[in-house]
Amino acid sequence: NSGKPAFPNGGAGKILQVLQTVKTDIASINSTSMAAISGMSVDITPSSTSSKILVIADLKIGESGTATQLRLVRGSTAIYTGANPGANFNDISWSGYGGSDTGQGYYGTQPVTLTFLDSPNTTSQVTYAVHWCRQNNAVSYLNKTGNDAAVYSTRLASSILAQEVSA
Repeated sequence: NSGKPAFPNGGAGKILQVLQTVKTDIASINSTSMAAISGMSVDITPSSTSSKILVIADLKIGESGTATQLRLVRGSTAIYTGANPGANFNDISWSGYGGSDTGQGYYGTQPVTLTFLDSPNTTSQVTYAVHWCRQNNAVSYLNKTGNDAAVYSTRLASSILAQEVSA
């Protein structure tokens, strides 16, 4: 094979393309309604309907006395969610609480990684994004802590990555 790897199954599992969006600025939400996190989306156009897309979202969540909920979406469809009939939010990918005046979310950030292998079954462009909301009267942040006092004020980066994997 002239030094090139051989794939006896025809190349299944090969990474065909990798796309990433990195967000370095701060975002915040003070709403109980799900909304897209601005700048936390990635567009990918699969080369085959049989391709799978590996989505990895790496987020730094800071909270000021609230619970934050995250949702991984393809277009407008929630993906990678639990089944919890009767719950207020039954299509959530992650939920966390940062504490009121103490805790990881207030003085630090909660690192959150959402990893999901999706089968979009299309050759049209697909958008993967992270949506979020908060669950009480406080604020959730991306890329900063809940407390912005000088000694605690950090600025971080988050990203979302999509890899096309051949079937």
